[in-house]
Order: sequence, then structure tokens, then C-alpha cells
Amino acid sequence: MPDARRILVIKHSALGDFVLALGAFKAIRAHHPDANITLLTTAPYADFGQACGWFDAVEVDPKPSLWQWGAWLGLRRFITQSGFERVYDLQHSDRTHTYFRFFGRAKPEWSGIAKGCSHPHRNPARNAMHTLERQAEQLADAGIPETPPPDLSWLDGDLAGLDLPDRFALIVPGGAPHRPEKRWPATQYGALATALCATGIVPVAIGTNAEAAEIATICQIEPRTQSLLGKTSFGQIVALARRAALAVGNDTGPMHLIAAADCPAVVLFSRASVPAQTQPRGAAVTVIQRDGLADLGSEAVSEAATAIARTP
Repeated sequence: MPDARRILVIKHSALGDFVLALGAFKAIRAHHPDANITLLTTAPYADFGQACGWFDAVEVDPKPSLWQWGAWLGLRRFITQSGFERVYDLQHSDRTHTYFRFFGRAKPEWSGIAKGCSHPHRNPARNAMHTLERQAEQLADAGIPETPPPDLSWLDGDLAGLDLPDRFALIVPGGAPHRPEKRWPATQYGALATALCATGIVPVAIGTNAEAAEIATICQIEPRTQSLLGKTSFGQIVALARRAALAVGNDTGPMHLIAAADCPAVVLFSRASVPAQTQPRGAAVTVIQRDGLADLGSEAVSEAATAIARTP
């Protein structure tokens, strides 16, 4: 239905999932060039969604708890009374299935997996697919034949004040605080930093205050490491990725930005994740997986990193 007048796209999630949805966002806009398209997302990604240019409006979903009846009523009014003719549910959660049920019998066209929706993704093996292929197949079932890879050409950041070395590697030692099993030990990152310095590549560590201890450890082991702790926006991470010789990091959101910016990247996975379903995608991504990341030595990572590094 390329001529639909009002469309809602739903995508919450964490940073990596949001980055992986950028190709789907672009495909929906290309298929509905004249539609009024609204993105419903969570607060951390509202500005990101607005800046990409594929949406006419961005609404923040407060994701109310069960007892927050006022917030639920406001959300229901927005979803059911905004005149949406089609909804693309890219979240596929119990919460968004509740949103589908808000409409009662007068449901709009709905692309997703909610029971009874008009344009279901019918593949029974969908949960075993990588997010990009799953989204592309869902949109194809809804009449959008082609979904491009994530596009970050619109995103950039100012690096003028960061005093960067001529040749550097991004080090991303962070990850979700509640998932420590997804983090490679900081001591191993420190050993990697020393190995990179020996090849003439300066390690540049990025992260938020949640990674302060890890970055401090890396800098203690290898003092030539440059710390950008708490200094990088999404746009600056992408700008750094475009200049970096390579990047090494855990299975975490910034690595999706870095990979999508086509920086050569080594991404480290434990058994807690399935790379075939969730790994960052880009022009040069190498995945190393161990059951426990504590068992992964720095030599293997250093060898993989130097093999993919951009030439000076």
C-alpha cells in the first residue's frame, strides 16, 4: 500500500537493535515516499530517529508498568486515535502485541507477528534468522521487496577537539552492566593494547562511565592508550570509525555503529549470544566466539585485528 497516508513504525530496543533496524526504516520510507510516518521508540533513540530523516515525527514510548494506568491510557489514545492506516511492528514483543489488541476489531494493516495481523511474517524459522534477514523477509511479506543494509551516511560527529593520533584502533570494552559474561576481561584488552602499540597503532578506548574501571585498567597496563571515556556521542563514534584503522570490542551497541560505518571490526562473543542472529554487520566484520570470554587470549584477538587493519 505505497499510498498509505499515516504509518506507524515501532522500534524500541537497545542501540545495536536500533542500528540493525536502520535499513528497514529506509526501506519503509522509500516504499511510502508521500506518507506521514511516525516512529514510536524509547527516549534514548528519539533524537537518533529524528536525525535520520526517514520519519515525519518521533514519539517516545514511556513503556509504562502495569500499575501506570494513566500512561497506558495516553499511549492507547495515541496509537488508536492518530489515524494510522498501517503499522510496521519491528519490535515483536508482548508489549507491541498488546498495542495491536488496543484496536479491537477496527485494526489497521499490521506487519509483524501479532496473532491475526493482516501482513504476518510467516516464516516459522524466523527466530533463527539474523535480524537483518528477518526484517527484510517481514517487509517483503508486507509488500516491500528490498531492504538495504543499515545506512549511516547521514550521521557524523565533530572530532576537532579530541587530539587523535594519526593511526589508531577503537577499543570498546563495555557492554550491558547486567551481562558481565559478555565482556572480555579488561586485562586482556590491556595486553591487546600493548600488541597494537607495537605495530604503530595507538589504542583509543571509548565508553561511558559504566566502563570507567575497565578503561582505567587498560590505560594502566598500556599507558599509551588514549581514553575518550564519556566523550563520544553516537555521531562521534561513527566519525571515529570512519578514521580508525580497526576496532575491537564486545557484543555491544557501539560495535554496531562502528561496523555499519564500515570500519574493520573484531567482535567478541561468549556463549551468551548467537552471532548468526545478532552480530554487527558491515564491510569487514570478524567474529571470535568462546564459551567464556575469560578463556580467550589476547594473541588470537591481536592476530585477527592486525589481519583486517586498514593500511596506512
